[in-house]
Formats: sequence, C-alpha cells, structure tokens
Amino acid sequence: MTGLEDLLHRLLHEFERRRTRYALMGGFALGALGAPRATRDLDFLIHRDDLAGIHDFLTAAGYKRIHHSAEVSQYSGDLPWGGIDFIHAFRPLALRMIEQAASMPSGRLGLDVRVVRPEDLIGLKIQALANDPARLHKEIADIEALLSVRSAVDWGRVKEYCDLFHQDALYADLEKRFRHV
Repeated sequence: MTGLEDLLHRLLHEFERRRTRYALMGGFALGALGAPRATRDLDFLIHRDDLAGIHDFLTAAGYKRIHHSAEVSQYSGDLPWGGIDFIHAFRPLALRMIEQAASMPSGRLGLDVRVVRPEDLIGLKIQALANDPARLHKEIADIEALLSVRSAVDWGRVKEYCDLFHQDALYADLEKRFRHV
C-alpha cells in the first residue's frame, strides 16, 4: 500500500467510525468515476457538523490545518503527495451531494468510499471555473474527460449547475458535443 493509499484507508476508516457524512470529490473522484488523472491531494465534501471530529483525528495524526474559513479547510503534513482539502457542506446543494453520493469499492483498500455523482462533480468543476477563470482549461478538461466515459448523465442536473453559475454557453457546448455519447 502506498503512503497515499494508507492515508486514504485511515481516513475512510475514521469516517466510518465517526459516521462522518462525506463524499470524495476532485481528482480521485474522477478516477473512481472512470476518468483518471494525476493528482497529489485528497478532496472531500464534508458535512460542516462533522468537521470537528475529523480535525481532531488529523491533528493527532500530525497534520496541520493551513487554511480554515466558513467554507473550506486545508490540511498539510510532511508527505510528498500533497494535502487534504475539505469543502464544508451546509448549503442545500452541497448537502444533497453528500446524501446522494454513491458508495464504491476502493480497490486494494478494502473499504468503500462515497463518491459524488458525476453530475455533481461536473457542478463542482463549473463552480471552480466560474470562481477562478484561470482554472478554465483544467476544469473543462476534467469535465470533458468525465463526459466522454459516462454514458448516462443527468443533463437536467448539469444544466442546473450551469444556470446557477451563469454558464449557458458552456452548457450548450457540452450538450452538443456529449449528450449523444
């Protein structure tokens, strides 16, 4: 087991032990959904009310919280592969993402991991590019990779996210190129 796999295993075990409401997102979620790409950190959506217990676990394990706001917490340790990012779920859409996350086998780890739905991951990518236009190409590449391997996508939900973040042209382009796939 690699160091990153060990970290993920320990986190998943702790999530299970504490009954943490969470969902994997980011690069590892892309891989779990069939569109792998290189990544060096773990990204989770976590119910805001469950964060304190996970913070205690991570700090006891030697991690330092390097950023904390009402919406995000970032942790770093003495590890070569990067940190752990948590988006705090407290708004209705984020809570829905956690509630509807699918439990998937995590391969060699022997534990299941809850992963956001493909449409919700696309929604998070749309939010990221709307909030930071410098991320446009990276986020679009991830969305395209995911849509190219997913035969069943809830296009109504994708449109909901595009509408929310004023990305009508993006929706029209994605629908034209990928809805038939």
